This record gives sequence, structure tokens and C-alpha cells, in this order.
Amino acid sequence: MNRFDGRHVLVTGGAGFIGSNLTDRLVEEGAQVTVLDDLFTGRKENISHFDKIRFVKGSVTQFDLVSTLVREVEIVFNLAVRNIIVSTSSPRLDFLVNTGGIFNVLLAAKQHANQRIVYASSASVYGNPKYIPINEDDRLSVLNPYAASKLSGENFCYSFYETYGVPVVILRYSNVYGINQSPLNPYCGVVSKFFEKLMDGQIPQIHGDGEQTRDFTFVKDVVEATLRAALNPKAVGDVFNIGSGKETSVNRLARHIIEITGNSVTPIHIDRRDIDNIRRRVLNIEKVRRVLRWIPSTSMKQGLRLTYEWLQQCKTPSSSASSEFDSGVLVRSRAF
Repeated sequence: MNRFDGRHVLVTGGAGFIGSNLTDRLVEEGAQVTVLDDLFTGRKENISHFDKIRFVKGSVTQFDLVSTLVREVEIVFNLAVRNIIVSTSSPRLDFLVNTGGIFNVLLAAKQHANQRIVYASSASVYGNPKYIPINEDDRLSVLNPYAASKLSGENFCYSFYETYGVPVVILRYSNVYGINQSPLNPYCGVVSKFFEKLMDGQIPQIHGDGEQTRDFTFVKDVVEATLRAALNPKAVGDVFNIGSGKETSVNRLARHIIEITGNSVTPIHIDRRDIDNIRRRVLNIEKVRRVLRWIPSTSMKQGLRLTYEWLQQCKTPSSSASSEFDSGVLVRSRAF
């Protein structure tokens, strides 16, 4: 029996990179899925089971719409977000979507049946850590508007849980990569950008000395952790790191990708212009292993190879994809 058989769920941002992977998995697990997405960076083509879901084009900033959709479900996965690049260039939009969006979801849950909320936060809330690996109760330090909005969202989650009993779970994702993270999206991560350069016969660029590290996590593993968080009663009211638990430098990442693509180029190093300016990041995932019985099952080389195989199969024309990715206008909701 599938874990989500007959369950009605809402995925905000469900046509985006992580959201679409989660949506497809939920359909496979037997859930009745509604997706809310304004298609700022999301694409309906990302959802392979699109004919089996209900899709609503709209924004988490629209409270009446959010309230209507939340009332109809048991679980809400809040993945709607403006990522760090957009957040830095448009901090007001960042606040409206990243903070205002989760507030609307929580308020709707409070007004209705206290649906369980799984909130996708970010390891960005840790800033430059004092200790490695990073524990969930370590000092938090917000270095940019994106981190500030995600931490604000976490605080609203805690407050609605403590004050109104809304069952919430907070997941701090770390540098997720993989299938559906299209390099045609100007806001995609470093993994897709490296692959894009090499597949186009160009030389990848590394900002700074390349020894800055991240905890790269394959999207399928992230999805599994997210599903477990939605069902385990021990997760309610708590926060969990979701990462690989392994520290990887950007130089090492580039070497892996160069090897997988069969190239023999040497990356170019340019002046570092990172938005978050984090030197090291690796998460301690002992808590999620202990409580949710989750550990990542995909090695970096396996995840990168699967990502490369997916990119090779992509046949979406650049022109049609970029027109959606460049659309930053919030639209009125309508069901498809």
C-alpha cells in the first residue's frame, strides 16, 4: 500500500525544481495532488504526471486563493519561493512570497482544520557557521534577504504551532541539485551551470579559489525526507537538516562533472561574487536519521550522473523555456 493513498495534498511551488519532483512522487504514492504555482520559474512541463493532478496558476501571496485550496487538503507542502538571486535583486518580492506566502498558508490552516504544514526552509539561515558540521540548534546568522525571509518563515511556523496548535515541520534544505533543475533557468544552481557550459563546449567558471564548500544533496533524497516529515508524528513542531552530510568543494564538484561529461578542460577562476559569501557548509544529519529514519541514498557521483543523463534527454527549446523563466508577473489564478 502506498503511503499517501487517498490523501489530499497541496504543493505550493509544485511546478518548480524540487516541487515538481515532490509532486511526481506524491502521485506515484497515491496522493490526490493540487499544485499551486505562478510559473515564475516553475514549468508545467516539469511534472511528468501532469494529467493526474489539479493545477492552479496563482500565487501564495493571494490569501483567498490559498485559503480555498488549503481547506480542501490534509497536508500542505510549502515550496513556493523566490530564490536567493531574485531575493537579492527584489527584496520586496522576496518578502511577499517567501515570508508572506508561508504566513498565508499558516493562517489558512489555523482557520480551517489545522492541516499539517511542511515548510521548506534553507541552510542559508546558518550564515557562516562557527562549527562544522552544522547542528539544528547552532547559532543562526542571516547574511542576505533570502536567508532573512526563510528564517522569518520558520519563526511564523513556530509561533503558529505554539499559539494555535498548527502542526508544522521545518526542513532546512542544503544545495539541492538534480532532475528538473534546468540550466535554461537563469536562477539555477552551480551543478546545472557547470553541466551547461561543458555540454555547450565552453569552459566552466569558478568564483574565487574554488575551495569554498557546500553540502550538495540530490533531489530524490530530499523528496523522500520531505515525505517522511509529512507523515511522522514525531516531526511535528521540530526542524531538521536535510543534506548529504558530506562537505564538497566547488573545485571537486567541477572535477566530477568534467569527468562525467568526458571533457578534459581546466576551469577558469574568476573574482568571487557569491551572494551569500559562505566559505564552508556541511550539515549534521544525525537528527533526521534518528527521528525520521532517513539517510541519503544517492552518492554525489551517482546523483551527478543521473542529472547528466536527464540533461542529455532534455529537448525543450531554449526560446520557449526562457520566455517562462523571464516572466516575473504574478497572475490571477485559474484552474487548468
